[in-house]
Amino acid sequence: MQAMWMVVAAFFFASMGVCVKIASSQFNAAELVFYRGLLGIFFMWALARYSGISLRTRYPLMHAWRSLVGVTSLGAWFYAIGHLPLATAMTLNYMSSVWVAAFLVGGALMSWRPSATESRPMLQGPLVLTVLAGFAGVVMMLRPSLQGDQMFAALIGLLSGMCAAFAYMQVMALSRIGEPETRTVFYFAVGSALAGGLGMGVAGASPLSFPGALWLLPIGVLASLGQLCMTRAYATARNQRGTLVVANLQYSGIVFAGLYSVLLFGDHLPLVAWAGMALIVGSGIGATVLRGKAAPNAPAEEH
Repeated sequence: MQAMWMVVAAFFFASMGVCVKIASSQFNAAELVFYRGLLGIFFMWALARYSGISLRTRYPLMHAWRSLVGVTSLGAWFYAIGHLPLATAMTLNYMSSVWVAAFLVGGALMSWRPSATESRPMLQGPLVLTVLAGFAGVVMMLRPSLQGDQMFAALIGLLSGMCAAFAYMQVMALSRIGEPETRTVFYFAVGSALAGGLGMGVAGASPLSFPGALWLLPIGVLASLGQLCMTRAYATARNQRGTLVVANLQYSGIVFAGLYSVLLFGDHLPLVAWAGMALIVGSGIGATVLRGKAAPNAPAEEH
């Protein structure tokens, strides 16, 4: 059942990406972040009330930092979806696991000090290989499939994955001090609404004309349903092996995005680009497995 919940969550997130791509023709990224956050506030409040979870927290600054990096990731992802093939934008955002592995390797290098007992840093060769494979996949995917005017959007897409990694590490920190995920996601929704509202003040707000405005509702609903199914998937995983299976199945979202990209938007990605996507998925799975051994009770990643 946990596998089914994760596949359904990945489908909801990919479907949200479709709505974001369509709505991007009328609304800017700040507006999409605002409406997603606003709808998420009501959804997570109702879920917390139903579950009997208090939304009061003793760690407002930790939630503020998680919201900051999370909103940056979300805004960058929405921008990338609007300017890149859906499958490409989704894959770049799902690079977060590879970025986490890169940060772990970088942290080991920075903290290492030569000593008589430790002659070299413990970098864990397999973890290094996942990072290298992930970035090789990025090169394979971007160079053959992007137009010259899409390179900036590709860099923004990479930024979305990097900030998602920072957000994930902060979610791990909040989980370790006992903050329930419902509360964490609620404050992320609050941060999204606030940041999106500020962004609208700078970039401007589009009129809520129909039928374009109808796409705003499914963005918030699908994102909340995806988060709910993902939470249920991790909650029903009974052991570490089940948790790893659930974590790896999140990459099925790239498959759904690829199908949407080809069938709905007529995007054409050459074979080498699909090979690069497969390499990123494989490196992300490898990084997730290695990370799971170090932190078996890690919380879900949000996309």
